[in-house]
Amino acid sequence: MFRPKGIFFKYISTFLLIIVILFAVLTATISVIVDSYGINMMTESLSNAANSAAVYLKNDFSDESYSDFSSYLGQEDKDIRLILDLLCINDSSMLMFITDHDGQLIRFGGSANISIDNEAFSDSHGTYTVPESINEALKIGEHINRTDDMDGFFRISHVYYAIPLFNGNDYVGAVFASASDMGTDALLSTMTRTVTLAVLWIMLASLIAVYFITERFIRPIREMSRAAKLFANGQFDARVDVIGNDEVAELAQAFNNMASSLQTLEDMRRSFLANVSHDLRTPMTTISGFIDGILDGAIPPEQHEYYLGVIAGEVRRLSRLVSSLLDISRIEAGERKFTPTVYDICEQGREIVISNIQRLEDKRLDVRFECDSDNMMVLADKDSIHQIFYNICDNAIKFSKPGGVYEITIREKGGTVYVSVFNEGEGIQKEDLPYIFERFYKSDKSRGKDKTGVGLGMYISRAIIEAQGQRIWVESEEGQWCRFTFTLQSVKNDGKDKKQ
Repeated sequence: MFRPKGIFFKYISTFLLIIVILFAVLTATISVIVDSYGINMMTESLSNAANSAAVYLKNDFSDESYSDFSSYLGQEDKDIRLILDLLCINDSSMLMFITDHDGQLIRFGGSANISIDNEAFSDSHGTYTVPESINEALKIGEHINRTDDMDGFFRISHVYYAIPLFNGNDYVGAVFASASDMGTDALLSTMTRTVTLAVLWIMLASLIAVYFITERFIRPIREMSRAAKLFANGQFDARVDVIGNDEVAELAQAFNNMASSLQTLEDMRRSFLANVSHDLRTPMTTISGFIDGILDGAIPPEQHEYYLGVIAGEVRRLSRLVSSLLDISRIEAGERKFTPTVYDICEQGREIVISNIQRLEDKRLDVRFECDSDNMMVLADKDSIHQIFYNICDNAIKFSKPGGVYEITIREKGGTVYVSVFNEGEGIQKEDLPYIFERFYKSDKSRGKDKTGVGLGMYISRAIIEAQGQRIWVESEEGQWCRFTFTLQSVKNDGKDKKQ
């Protein structure tokens, strides 16, 4: 769609303006070159003709049989006119004439259809006299080479070359060779028309070419604008066609990737809201129902303690949910501060295993705890790492198959400690792996396995680990096993260690 203020219009206008300026500069440059070359060639031709005539006249007039120069011209009129005509035969615009001591034209010759009457102005007596300034310059031996109308002598501008003639030391006259510069003007006019016509055709061809090229660039941008408006209305399924492999295609691909991420984020947000709503509604319904049952006597007094315990469990569940939401809010606002200290990560791991010993025994898990040394010191915020470590271990127990392998491994390599938690079980589906650490994501959409979580633990874990300059990742084979690993900064321990 054409818009006067759009990119397409600006691009076309700029492109055509550049073409016009370039051709204007080119035309001006060529005009100067052609004009200079034409004048130079004409001057050279005139100079040769004038010199040839001057040499002939000097040699012929040297004979003592002539009383003066004018008598010589009169007696040799026929031969002199023939010489002048022959010298002009190759240039249809050349006119040659000879003046006497006073600058009065006394003989002329030229090409066919060239006459002094057509080229110069005569006085009231029908005589032709060159300007006094020109004649005075010739009297002192100057050669004249100019392009003008000779102070009104010529009807139009001429290129002329004049050579003084001397008999000994006496100035007797001059030879003029002249030609109208209309030929150069005609050449320049023809060239200008030709260049202008070429420019018009080139501009037309450029306009067509630039239209299709620019349209190819503008169309994806226009589609992105349309898609962005749809995004603003909550429609994240719009996509842009990717054509080619240039920068615009890369932009379109990046836009589509962004759209996919936004759609995934929106899906996770909706899932998160559904999960939070469910996790808020279920315990609140349970709490409300049991409290009403106790208050109205529907639950006998001997069962009050049992149901108060159930209510207490639901309250703790709500507390965990609110705590997770507060953690997210503080992390995203940058309000949660971490204080790195040096502590033993192996001891922390052993404490977590001991705290879950009953659950491990209930599932009859094959527990393995391996680390490079009895004591491995790290520099990290102890409480936040405990939160991550415990959360990963808790999930590993929760999703382990009965009797499966449950393994905690702590290794040190290149100044970095790698903490891994492995379990045999259902693992994680391949399509869920890229989103495990995303906000609002919970892979167990059926909620059949995990009824206590809301899908925030892994996002919080990644945020905490990355805030301390470390990494966390997951590997899994669906239906077989799963391994979570995170890194910590190692601190050298000078004590004596031994492998477990």
